[in-house]
Amino acid sequence: MDHARLFAFEADFVATLRCIPMAVRMKLDRSGIKLTLRQWSRFTLEDRHILLTSPCDMPHEVGLYRAKLVWLVALRSGEEAKALAEAPVALWEAAGAPPPVVADYARVIGVEPPTARAWTGLSELERFTLIKLTRDNHDNVNFLPAMVEFGLVQSPAREAAQTA
Repeated sequence: MDHARLFAFEADFVATLRCIPMAVRMKLDRSGIKLTLRQWSRFTLEDRHILLTSPCDMPHEVGLYRAKLVWLVALRSGEEAKALAEAPVALWEAAGAPPPVVADYARVIGVEPPTARAWTGLSELERFTLIKLTRDNHDNVNFLPAMVEFGLVQSPAREAAQTA
């Protein structure tokens, strides 16, 4: 169930799902809803698990997910769910060469960008995650751990041990 996958770099919050996992973030983008961390924190653990495990790939699933999310936001926070200001461009759906934002960010942090073959070999959720972790207004500390977890680069500690 890739649509409910939790990554190792998310391990510090998976027990309580206190932060919004990447699998849910992708579903938010697909359903066109902006969810704040404050709203997420008002959901019960069961609500969070439902949002994590519910599929949101096919058009009818996206509609059901969106309706469930709108209902939960109203129920738990007493607020109206807000639509994303603009629909995200689903760069993660395209195989082939990694988008420039991923390649550029990899170079900025001093690692080789994924090759076209490696990018194509990633799941949509993995590609979404790498794209999301390059955003200017996002805490990007997990970009390198994600690259390591996805097998795109070696961990700096492992690389140092091999050269020693």
